[in-house]
Amino acid sequence: MKNLRVCFPYFFPAIILVLLTPSSVAQLSTSENRILFQVQKLLEYPQALQGWTRWTNLCFLPPSSSLKIVCSNGHLTELTIIGNKTSPSSHIPQAGSWTSLQTLSGKFSIDSFFTVMTKLSNLKVLSLVSLGLWGPLPSKINRFWSLEVLNISSNFIYGEIPSSISSMINLRSLVLVNNLFNGSVPDLQILTSLEELNLGGNKLGPEFPSVGKNIVTIILRNNSLRSRIPPQIEHFDKLQVFDVSSNDVFGNIPSFLMSMPSLHSLNLAANHLSGNLSVNTACSSTLTFVDISHNLLVGKLPACLGSMSSKATVLYSGNCLSTKSLNNQHPSSFCKREGALAVKPPAKKPQNDSNSGAKLGVVIGIIGGAVVIAGILVFLIVFIFRKTNGERSHHKMDKSVANKYFASASPGPNGTRHIPQAMKQAALGLPPYRIFTSEEIEDATNNFDPSNLIEEGSQGQLYKGWLRDGSVVLVNCVKIRQKGLPHSIMQQIEVLPNLRHRHMVSVLGHCIITEQEHPQTTSTVFIVFEHISNVSLRDQLADGRKREMLKWPQRMAMSIGIARGVQFLHTGVAPGIYGNNLKIENILLDDSLNAKVSRYSIPLPSKSAHNEHIATNHMGSTNDAEKEDIYQLGVILLEVITGKQIASPSEIEEMKDELENGSSEATSVLKSVIDPSLRGTYAYESMKTAIHITINCLSRVSSQRPSIEDVLWNLQYSMQVQESWTSSGNLSTKL
Repeated sequence: MKNLRVCFPYFFPAIILVLLTPSSVAQLSTSENRILFQVQKLLEYPQALQGWTRWTNLCFLPPSSSLKIVCSNGHLTELTIIGNKTSPSSHIPQAGSWTSLQTLSGKFSIDSFFTVMTKLSNLKVLSLVSLGLWGPLPSKINRFWSLEVLNISSNFIYGEIPSSISSMINLRSLVLVNNLFNGSVPDLQILTSLEELNLGGNKLGPEFPSVGKNIVTIILRNNSLRSRIPPQIEHFDKLQVFDVSSNDVFGNIPSFLMSMPSLHSLNLAANHLSGNLSVNTACSSTLTFVDISHNLLVGKLPACLGSMSSKATVLYSGNCLSTKSLNNQHPSSFCKREGALAVKPPAKKPQNDSNSGAKLGVVIGIIGGAVVIAGILVFLIVFIFRKTNGERSHHKMDKSVANKYFASASPGPNGTRHIPQAMKQAALGLPPYRIFTSEEIEDATNNFDPSNLIEEGSQGQLYKGWLRDGSVVLVNCVKIRQKGLPHSIMQQIEVLPNLRHRHMVSVLGHCIITEQEHPQTTSTVFIVFEHISNVSLRDQLADGRKREMLKWPQRMAMSIGIARGVQFLHTGVAPGIYGNNLKIENILLDDSLNAKVSRYSIPLPSKSAHNEHIATNHMGSTNDAEKEDIYQLGVILLEVITGKQIASPSEIEEMKDELENGSSEATSVLKSVIDPSLRGTYAYESMKTAIHITINCLSRVSSQRPSIEDVLWNLQYSMQVQESWTSSGNLSTKL
């Protein structure tokens, strides 16, 4: 007893601590403990959940950057799991295998997963980030009746956001960033507690979501919004962050927007906003960031934005603002032209009068002859000038001299002078073009480690690489041997900085190493491309589950993107680039399902004989190569419409004939030819327009195939018809 009295002062604090600690916190209920182990299994044992045993007290696991578990009264109230399933753009796996790298396996069922998860009915915070979840978000998500924070970011969840989410009345934060959601956002006005809505990096649209007046943060960047900024926002007195950048938002910027009382970050960049900004616009004192760049704005910059430069960031390049002190602005005609609605060109009238037609032909012939003669004279002058300059140059050029030559060369007739401003604007989001050193190239490829070699062929070796800032790139290595000087190489690669477009796998930079080996000069050109996931459009259509995601509006958006990429190659650089190996497997999709043309032709010779071929191609066979690109684009559109893989030229003709016959007969015949997964998602006139231009692209007579501008116009017209049908809700034209 005496010993007990002696020890008691030492045990007393521990006893008090035990008494003050609720027993319910010390141990999670048996049922919820079992649920967490089921979650571990359903998520296929991610790294954050490894090491658990039946003796592990999950409530007392120390929080980490990838796992946080909070318990209260024997129940789980907060669960945060962050995995390492990165987006497809971080890898280039073998074709068709991307899901095994970044998504959960084919055995995963998102419906079963949330059936188990929603049994944790006391959860207030749920974050499931980068875990590879895939499938449509089930409507049973609303069983989380007490949930306040829902974050399911950087996964592969597709389809529409379920309308049942509107019944989760306790939600304060809804974050669904970087998934594959499409369609309209449910009405969220009933969620009066909602303060944060972050749906960036999806395909949501075309309308703005409806939210309550207590909203603090709205982030909808990089989606498919195609509407005006809603006037209701004026009444959102608590709004602090408003980001709708990289959409297709049009119309004027409302005068009230910059004077909202709580707003401190406003991002409207890369849209189609037009008109004048009111010079007398008042800016809120809370504003610290404003980005209105790359729109179609005209007139003067409001005075309040100019006076904010000392205390805030204000970005406004890429518009048509007229203030003299502003740089990087387009002429006002550009914004008026781009902002105008597309008008269908008038149909050509038949020439009934043969005499007038003959006279017109003579006039055209005379004009054409004069143009040809003038062109030949210009070509001879340029050729003699370049030859004279070449003979004055040294016979050796090392890599530093070559790079210096390139960096200082001005964009002459073959440079960017003739590139339409709209096409320049289309390369938004890319880092500045740069000239790499050989050390940087070796470092990026780990000294050309064979494990980083992706393929080797007529276009050289293609390596995967990592730059020092951590970004992933592709490095194409091409060796060129030629007699004489490397000036022709320098002239060829002048086009490289121009090959940057949102619908192309763009060039980020280059490096040249040149060595003189008499009588030949050997140059190695390293072309650094942006890295896009190797999920091709063919892979997407070949997978039944993924094809179901691609309804008619999504396929039309992809088709328009492909056509814009081809248009840029044909007309966005001078001289145009043709013969681009347009195959559906060479159309890559980034993590936002944005279509990018890859493996296009870069006019870079691999040997002297091929150099002559390149020159011949551009001088004598340009038209043939252009029409071949149009034909190949037609084949891609054929697969997009029918959902079928094409393996032979005979199949192309068969499917083309089926479409042609179907479009001229009853709608039921046409319906049988089109991909069944598209039923109910397209307007008849929209589909018919797309089919018509596809058939024209596949004409056996190359001269009868349309230009890329005609193709693009028809596809955009088809999309406009589709959007009008969708907004009107007219189901009578639905197939």
